[in-house]
Amino acid sequence: QVQLVESGGGLVQAGGSLRLSCTPSGRSISRSPMGWFRRAPGKEREFVAAINWNGGNTAYADFVKGRFTISRDNAKNTAYLQMNSLKPEDTAVYYCAGRLNTFNIGTHRTEDLYDSWGQGTQVTVSS
Repeated sequence: QVQLVESGGGLVQAGGSLRLSCTPSGRSISRSPMGWFRRAPGKEREFVAAINWNGGNTAYADFVKGRFTISRDNAKNTAYLQMNSLKPEDTAVYYCAGRLNTFNIGTHRTEDLYDSWGQGTQVTVSS
């Protein structure tokens, strides 16, 4: 299974911003739909945002619309999640996901449509 590596998490005050990055280990993501999910303490992992293979289509969970932006730079082989206006309830481990093994043009909200995952990066928002 291809490993994805997240970075950019940390501790931030409410109202602040963070940018998460996701790069693959030894593979290209240039033809892969990518997504971000998160798991808050005591909760199940949930969808945050997704982007199709060329960045032409994105999808967001309602609770992040207008605050978070997913993007990608295929030349840098990296996907991003820009998080603005962070709230304490955004505190979670954030996971990058990719569908790397088969080409697909979709934008996916569902975990089981991804075949590669990162280990997660902690985002903590203090009030």
